Amino acid sequence: MTGKITLATWPTPLERMPRLAAALGLGADDLWVKRDDLTGLGGGGNKVRKLEWFTGAALAEGADTLVTTGAAQSNHARLTAAVGARLGLDVVLVFRGSPDGAADASGNLVLDSLFGARVHWAGDADPNALGDIAAEVCERLRGEGARPFLIPFGGSSPLGARGYVEGGEEILAQLPEVEHVVVALGSGGTMAGLVGALGERRVLGVHCGAVSDPAATVAALLGPGVEPRGLRVRTDQVGAGYGILHAPVLAAMRRAASTEGIVLDPVYTGRAMAGLVAAVEDGDIRPGQRTVFLHTGGLPGLFGHAEAVRRTVSGLSSWKPA
Repeated sequence: MTGKITLATWPTPLERMPRLAAALGLGADDLWVKRDDLTGLGGGGNKVRKLEWFTGAALAEGADTLVTTGAAQSNHARLTAAVGARLGLDVVLVFRGSPDGAADASGNLVLDSLFGARVHWAGDADPNALGDIAAEVCERLRGEGARPFLIPFGGSSPLGARGYVEGGEEILAQLPEVEHVVVALGSGGTMAGLVGALGERRVLGVHCGAVSDPAATVAALLGPGVEPRGLRVRTDQVGAGYGILHAPVLAAMRRAASTEGIVLDPVYTGRAMAGLVAAVEDGDIRPGQRTVFLHTGGLPGLFGHAEAVRRTVSGLSSWKPA
């Protein structure tokens, strides 16, 4: 069995959110946050759990370069770059777009550069073709004498999902009576691992628009015998599409920040919180049920999202002396 490389301090904290719970009409002990934004390395986030397994496999194969794909503001890509820096491995990130589009870079792209990653810009390539382009990059690297290891989009594969089997087991140890775990559903691996640990009925994934069929994506990672229709997936927070700010998401971000000092991002965790709010409103999550919100990180992505920054700052209150 492939081993893993420990890259963070576990377990991450599990904290109550009583003021947000009260604002939603829940009891003071009903709502908790699993702080996987506090994993430390590279700005923190859920992808560290997956990367522990991928880097274990990469080093076992003698790799000297990590290659992965994602959007230009990918948290997964940023953490892959950080892991490479920690372990002394080169990193090549395959992104859509061009270097010209990075001229005014912010958010995760700034950190990618600080960590020493190189970017292969794929122009206007179909997002679904990035995996093939990354495989071609690996071939070119081999031709240069490198030993690349390809990590899939979002770190989502049965291997990467092992990280969130462990994450789900941590939650059970910290809060055995948990009834709901709410998580952003991006590339699917985090939800798949949680379902592997907690079962289908306790995990609620909130679709973020990163894949075309979220339930089928998660089911495929879980393997034969898991039907997509048996998974709990909300698709009501995508709005106009992946990466586009959705009004209920901004409202959820403001609510979490103003009641608990918890910062969410507009693409993943903000959508997950908006899904949690909607689940309370429609009775899918009820008072008296222990509910955990999995904070998967993504703070740099907030600062890399121009519209979210603009609309958030536009609400800044002023004070003047009487």
